[in-house]
Amino acid sequence: MLVDFFLHLKDRQLPVSTKEFLTLLAALQQGVIGHSLDDFYVLARTTLVKDEANFDKYDRAFAEYFKGIEALPGMDKAIPEEWLHQSMKRHLTPEEQAKLEKLGWDKLMAEFEKRLAEQKGRHAGGSKWIGTGGSSPFGHGGTHPEGIRVGGKSENRSAVKVWEQREFRNLDDQVELGTRNIKVALRRLRRFARTGAAEELDLDGTIAGTAKNAGWLDLHLHPERHNAVKVLLFLDIGGSMDDHVRICEELFSACRSEFKHLEHYYFHNCVYEGLWKDNRRRHSERIPTHDVLHRYGSDYKAVFVGDASMSPYEILHPGGSVEHWNEEPGAVWLGRITGTFPHAIWLNPEPEHVWQYRQSTALIGNLMGGRMFPLTLDGLTRGMRELSK
Repeated sequence: MLVDFFLHLKDRQLPVSTKEFLTLLAALQQGVIGHSLDDFYVLARTTLVKDEANFDKYDRAFAEYFKGIEALPGMDKAIPEEWLHQSMKRHLTPEEQAKLEKLGWDKLMAEFEKRLAEQKGRHAGGSKWIGTGGSSPFGHGGTHPEGIRVGGKSENRSAVKVWEQREFRNLDDQVELGTRNIKVALRRLRRFARTGAAEELDLDGTIAGTAKNAGWLDLHLHPERHNAVKVLLFLDIGGSMDDHVRICEELFSACRSEFKHLEHYYFHNCVYEGLWKDNRRRHSERIPTHDVLHRYGSDYKAVFVGDASMSPYEILHPGGSVEHWNEEPGAVWLGRITGTFPHAIWLNPEPEHVWQYRQSTALIGNLMGGRMFPLTLDGLTRGMRELSK
């Protein structure tokens, strides 16, 4: 059955591997979960699905494969809500609990169907009918080593089936991002390197050294792996970007968490001869853009964040800036930055379908060589893939 489930996932274009499937089997053999289908759903997703962007595919494939098990006998019958109202709870002694019998799957299903056909009213504290608070294998709020939970909340984690509609929310790659989703997308941009003090156990080295040392423990350590990617983050601030402050804050926070080598600078509308790191001192503590170009190596990835919404003059003409007289057009400075840092993208928080109506957006997109992406999960994923080339 599980082999067929594994093949079903592969047939649905999920990138699951044999190694991950063996990990799932090992977890089941070790009794990591019980007989709950919900627990199996979580365990299988944890071991088989590496990318959260594939959770939607996994949910659909899981629902398709286990559709037959979802359709319990008598599922078309409605259980009255008053049967599920818990008014008392029977407390069993350890001796009484030990006497409770596990029915097994086939008998459990058959008995449940029989109860649905025979039961005419609500029961509480009993050992047979669908009820609450007792030792019956059917109902909720009671005690039984193996049964079907009907309504209520899980207490003992021992139900092998749950009589309720389970909803697994799809992940939408077009929704506005939150910090957690941003981190998931940013993790596509990784290049690991071992740096710092040797504090992490080198298991392979320890095994090899111990073998060479005739069985005497030869402990080997190596530095911890860190993401070695270097990022320059250029953030448009003020004006029309005030509408996107929250998402930009979340992106900034996620970048701080994911990238050890991160530098950020602010600009307004378009980059010119000066940038700044503190908006409260943007007039008194400007950093020459030329200094930034010479301070960092070409191995840095440049990420611009802005809505690219401005007058075209701000991009194409000297003096076009709305705040000061710029000797050179913004397009010149943007070209210098992308020339120094060839791995560069522009993230736009405005919906992609409105870009075509704004001349400045098209201009910036062309200057970026078409490397402009919307600030959605899908857009950020595409952007990280571009930077990884």
